[in-house]
Amino acid sequence: MLINCSAYQNGRKLADIEIAEISDYVSRPDCLVWVALADPTHDELDQMTQEFGLHPLAVEDARKGHQRPKVEEYEDSLFAVLHAVEVAPGQTNGEFVVGEVDIFAGRNYILSVRPGTMQGFADVRARCEREPELLIHGSGYVLYAVMDAVVDRYFPILDDLESSLEQMENRLFDGTSTRSRIEELYALKRRLMTLKHAVAPLMESVGKLYGGRVPQLCIGTQEYYRDVYDHLARINATIESIREMHATAITVNIALISLGESEVTKRLAAWGALITVPTLIAGIFGMNFAHMPELQWTFGYPYALAVMLGIDLILYWRFRRAKWV
Repeated sequence: MLINCSAYQNGRKLADIEIAEISDYVSRPDCLVWVALADPTHDELDQMTQEFGLHPLAVEDARKGHQRPKVEEYEDSLFAVLHAVEVAPGQTNGEFVVGEVDIFAGRNYILSVRPGTMQGFADVRARCEREPELLIHGSGYVLYAVMDAVVDRYFPILDDLESSLEQMENRLFDGTSTRSRIEELYALKRRLMTLKHAVAPLMESVGKLYGGRVPQLCIGTQEYYRDVYDHLARINATIESIREMHATAITVNIALISLGESEVTKRLAAWGALITVPTLIAGIFGMNFAHMPELQWTFGYPYALAVMLGIDLILYWRFRRAKWV
């Protein structure tokens, strides 16, 4: 589906144009054509390939989808794949939906394709149109603006992950069932790794856009890509910090499980001892020996009961002091 198709000149918007007019504007050296597609069909991609002269390998990656985040250079053009990480609507457990943002950038065109991505980039287009002195840099600046928007949308997700982990840590000692805690911790780990897989590969690719042999499209905008790289580095460092805290929470949870099992074992041992002593004494007095010294003793029965109760009270007092019961 076509979202926008606009032409710009010297950083200012000329007009919204038809798809058939794209090749005419692209042929002008001082024009920039910016097209946005959402969940495009094969025919729409074929049409864009013809209008822009896109590299077939890049088009093939865009068709197949499920690509690793990357930035690839094809002669005088760039092809970038970003992962848009979004919270699934209506999900109470915070599960993520991972969509792709494929960007074709040429000398005087930019084509964004977003299959499976819910949130668009109308705000990015509006921001660029408000800053013609920056938009005059052409497709290199627009590529940065879209990348920056995708990366900035990771920060609220990262904040939610940190808050979720803090809440789980606070509940470690509140008596919540162990199974529930483990399920929550592993669900958090799964979401954290989803974000990690979106950020880590992109860091290496963005680093090549401002340092070393910078692609021609990015000349003059290196400081902007360095800013994106700094954001990715901050996110990656925070992810690693959360992973360490998560590992500690798992360790504490396992320790609490072992401690709980130990407490149960001690309680069972204590109550077993309390039951064993009366059973032992009652068993001895119930063996019916003919010459048992206590057999004809009038007070033998209450005496045996008193001994049982006394020993059990002493044992109970000792176990209580040891916090076994």
